[in-house]
Amino acid sequence: MNICSIILVLLLSFFSSSSYIAEGKATYYADRMHGQRTASGDKYDKKQLTAAHATLPFNTLVQVTNVKNGKSVVVKINDRKPRHRQVIIDLSRAAAEEIDLIRDGITTVKVKEVEEEKQQEAPLAVSEAGKSQN
Repeated sequence: MNICSIILVLLLSFFSSSSYIAEGKATYYADRMHGQRTASGDKYDKKQLTAAHATLPFNTLVQVTNVKNGKSVVVKINDRKPRHRQVIIDLSRAAAEEIDLIRDGITTVKVKEVEEEKQQEAPLAVSEAGKSQN
């Protein structure tokens, strides 16, 4: 690799946006997982807006949009899922309800990392989310 290539790679990596954006299939956790430990050490709570992803760092907030109906929800990554599966994200039950995923069980979604200045301190429970909008 010559010096021009190295400089170009460094410049592109410095100026490129590191936001994660992907499109693929989403599912949601079974209710029997409620109370079990996640890979981050948190207990899975089906009422919290959380998700499992194969590679994103824990506590990353992402907006998940159901391509079929346009509904979206912001979730916190607190668990891992296998990389070999065709599904890109597994949502908590509360998050799945927000985007109408429960009936279908699996759907196509767009996943976009939320910029730091737009992130909330912690994901809200569904009951808390309704209160904050009033």
